[in-house]
Amino acid sequence: MAKKINEIVRILLGTFLLALSVEEFILPFSILSGGVAGIAVALEPFFHLDETIFANVLTLAFLILGRFTLGRKFILDSVLSSISYPVFTTILAHFVVPLDISPAIASLYAGLLGGIGVGIVMSTGASTGGVDIPTMILAKVFHQKIGTMAMILDGCTVLLGVIAYDLSAALIGLLSVFASSFAINRVLYAGQNSSKSVQIISDQWQTINARIRSELERGATILQAQGGYSGKERPVLLCVVSQRQYSRLLQIVHEVDKRAFIITTDASDMHGEGFTFPSPSARM
Repeated sequence: MAKKINEIVRILLGTFLLALSVEEFILPFSILSGGVAGIAVALEPFFHLDETIFANVLTLAFLILGRFTLGRKFILDSVLSSISYPVFTTILAHFVVPLDISPAIASLYAGLLGGIGVGIVMSTGASTGGVDIPTMILAKVFHQKIGTMAMILDGCTVLLGVIAYDLSAALIGLLSVFASSFAINRVLYAGQNSSKSVQIISDQWQTINARIRSELERGATILQAQGGYSGKERPVLLCVVSQRQYSRLLQIVHEVDKRAFIITTDASDMHGEGFTFPSPSARM
């Protein structure tokens, strides 16, 4: 029950921040920010529809799309945000505080504030509806970060606005797009460890393994592999180290065996001993 209440509070908070971004910055300054609000701003010169109402209709339409593509559970998790969003925007529309700032500054804050809100909601497994739904669909299909895919879709929306406005308006809108993408990724991946996963193939693997334990206080997993050319069995060391330790690891390997073969990949989310909680020993 406590977990569910926590999720509800986070969804409402994130949705409120998004609505505040729209009503305080995006609509008053006609910012081509992406999202349903950005689409409403871009199409307003053509259809002359109330931007708040048009954005709310789009939110409902995308929610229906999500029902058939992301499943019933996802929609149930997103209903609260999808319902509260138009409520918040309608209320906040009557309490807009006039700001004497440049459109560029407004675009930057709109992106940061809205991105934080979207990130908070998405961190619960739900969405704010609207363009978040096709964003999550495409991120899943193309195996991309949600913030990156959001930047691409929002960028397309901004380019659409060039037709209705001009290039300067689009350039200002891109500030919001980049700021929003940055904020979403920072919120979604906050607290996750950025590390390196390293595979080491060397005849001196025992010496390297010992120095990793003693000098880096990290463990290593010994994998059994077979050479594709020679057909010989040979061990492969798999070790995960922090960004700070990575250069030292390379130095150790090169000192022991200059001909060692090293494969390195980014590991963005590490859990367990030595990463999410300290350990008195280096084991893996």
